Amino acid sequence: MDKQRKFSINKLMRSLHRDIGFLVIGMTLIYAISGIVLLYRDTNFLKSEKVIERTIDAGISENDLGGALRMRHFRVEKSEGDLIYFNGNGTYNQSTGLVKYSVNSLPEWINKMNSFHKTMSRNVMHWFGLVYGIALTFLAVSSFWMFKVKTRLFKRGMIFTAVGLILAIVLLFV
Repeated sequence: MDKQRKFSINKLMRSLHRDIGFLVIGMTLIYAISGIVLLYRDTNFLKSEKVIERTIDAGISENDLGGALRMRHFRVEKSEGDLIYFNGNGTYNQSTGLVKYSVNSLPEWINKMNSFHKTMSRNVMHWFGLVYGIALTFLAVSSFWMFKVKTRLFKRGMIFTAVGLILAIVLLFV
């Protein structure tokens, strides 16, 4: 004799929450690791030095050189003849257009992980972020079906939910 399973929104939500939760674990690990690395992007953590040598237009003035190189925090240190020295280790030859400087950059595989945080809607990778955001929203909402409404655990969960919302709102204004 087969047991008939009665349809229940609670059972369905719990099953979906479990299955989608396991899917989101992998996505969350990538987001978390790359987010931690991004926290230290203003340091040299995990970065290695790369020497760049290229030719740009000759005759660029000191004032326009930073824009031509697309460098933030660009500063000219000194000028000697045709050579302009900048940012501690860079040189630009105004007569030939030869530029030499070094940058510290993350390994390519970490840059690819970090791109998940910075992707725009015109990039195909935005679908990853969209699916991830929808899945996290579903997990947050479906968690309300994990416990019966009249139980102590549900009420405790609602208190934590309220605290989380208040904390997020406070952080928005800090």
